[in-house]
Amino acid sequence: MTAPIRCSDEVADALSDGRAVIALESTIIAHGMPSPRNVETAHAIEATVRGGGAVPATVALLDGTIRVGLDSDEIDRLGGPDKVAKVSLRDIGWVLAAGVAGATTVAATMFAAHRVGIRVFATGGIGGIHRGDPHDVSADLTALGRLPVAVVCAGAKAILDIPRTLEHLETLGVPVIGQGTDVFPEFWTRGTDLPVTVRSDDPARTAVILEAHWSTGLTTGVVVAVPVPTGHEADRSQIDAAIDAGLAEADRANVHGEDVTPFLLAHIADSTSGTSLDTNVALVLNNAAVAARIAGSLSGG
Repeated sequence: MTAPIRCSDEVADALSDGRAVIALESTIIAHGMPSPRNVETAHAIEATVRGGGAVPATVALLDGTIRVGLDSDEIDRLGGPDKVAKVSLRDIGWVLAAGVAGATTVAATMFAAHRVGIRVFATGGIGGIHRGDPHDVSADLTALGRLPVAVVCAGAKAILDIPRTLEHLETLGVPVIGQGTDVFPEFWTRGTDLPVTVRSDDPARTAVILEAHWSTGLTTGVVVAVPVPTGHEADRSQIDAAIDAGLAEADRANVHGEDVTPFLLAHIADSTSGTSLDTNVALVLNNAAVAARIAGSLSGG
């Protein structure tokens, strides 16, 4: 049985022609930001990818099909008031069978991207190992360990146990390329002292590293870690305080599992009077621009 994955005509034509295509997740639309900022940001990300000479391919589950490449109305639908399922790898089957709308996480987006031949994916930050529970491991790490897709991100969200997350990536054989940095970014901030695998100061050089990695037959993904742009970095002490308070509030409210991340993101945005959300938008747009340059080099553009 053929998997129910359908590319938009634009994405299919670009892939057929060997042009640069950037996969984009949809959880940021349905679960990562409040309305109307979510939809505005999604359209801005696509525009940034196009401005970099690549074709955007936002991924979602709609009407029983994995869609790779959405039109404007479909993006608006995901960011609207109707309930949208949060789809990781384990959820793809039941969401397709139910025929309901689903927004893809990093892991599910990587899966769809790999199935159609997209090698570069831009997002905000990857999931990882949760604080206080080393057994709570995001499926994003599982996907990175087995799907050969480059994930351009601002590191892992600082709400996670970042040192353990990096150790887990090392165990999985997933390289972390620091794009213009020697240390691993921590989403809202540019990072402290956790080293990356290798530094690359040029997206074209990053593309060479990716080609070399996959040319050997290695099948892991690659994290391309891009620091938040200078001038948009959040105040570390304010973010740390908001995370600690948010974790305590989540525990009191009995928030667990996949609900923790959106709960904490909303709490941090409220605690910082929206400045963390501004940082989030700035970094994801920057990641999209960097991803387009990397993909352009991979495609020979």
